[in-house]
Amino acid sequence: MFHSTGNPFKKLTNRQKDFYSRYQNRTDEYGFDPEILAQWEPIFRFFYEGYFDVKMIGVENIPDEGRAILVGNHSGGLPIDAIMLAIGILNLHPSPRRIRPLALDWLHKTNIVGHVIRGMGAVPATMATALKLLNDEELVTFYPEGARGTGKRYATRYRLHDFDPGFVKAALLTGAPIIPITTVGGDDIYPILTRINSLAKLLNMPYFPITPTFPLLPITSSCIPLPAKMLIKIGKPIALDYPPEKVEDHKLRRRLARLVQFQIQRELNAMLRQRKNPFCDWSAQNLDL
Repeated sequence: MFHSTGNPFKKLTNRQKDFYSRYQNRTDEYGFDPEILAQWEPIFRFFYEGYFDVKMIGVENIPDEGRAILVGNHSGGLPIDAIMLAIGILNLHPSPRRIRPLALDWLHKTNIVGHVIRGMGAVPATMATALKLLNDEELVTFYPEGARGTGKRYATRYRLHDFDPGFVKAALLTGAPIIPITTVGGDDIYPILTRINSLAKLLNMPYFPITPTFPLLPITSSCIPLPAKMLIKIGKPIALDYPPEKVEDHKLRRRLARLVQFQIQRELNAMLRQRKNPFCDWSAQNLDL
């Protein structure tokens, strides 16, 4: 019911045409659909270019070909940061590729959100799925904070929870490089004042947020994000110089996960020190990153 009767591929740039031709005739068992992406891309590009005025640094660190693990901080309740990352790569990378974010079950089961994120490339958050896609030379996105990252209270925004080392396991087993992704702005779009755990358990949600607008206002109003300006920094690939059998070393996996976590936290701290205001254009803030 979400498909347009028109041709969503009508007004594409040459870069976008290359992207869609790359995937258009490939069946995807997880629901990626170039037509859904082409239908929603202009809407999300409005948010990227206008509403959030996203700036992306380091897009050249995304490889043209081959497997890679993208690892980032996650925030905002809804997967807006992941969507902005995908839109940025689609429109800025010289050889754009799809990304495959690992999304929690409750997002997949949400009617409209689940339909859109699957169409754009999201997949079930299981190790088996991640390994299969990496072995197929895809870009797989891990958000190792999980629901704890998106459910941060406003008072603790941009303070990373300990990373689950699952992405390190995937890297050791497949030899995929790890590419750190640092995003500022996402923690400001849905400021969570508190959470009600009893309601979350009743509704089978990872958390039930209380924001300045939710649940006081109708869902159509309370879901409108604040227009915080976003900056996404894509770091250089990190190759783990360990043989696959090291995957059994739990201490090593935790240590490597912490090293990536600390690197992203340092980037967050540096970016936040240079940010004057969450709603001020990044290009006007004299950044030196």
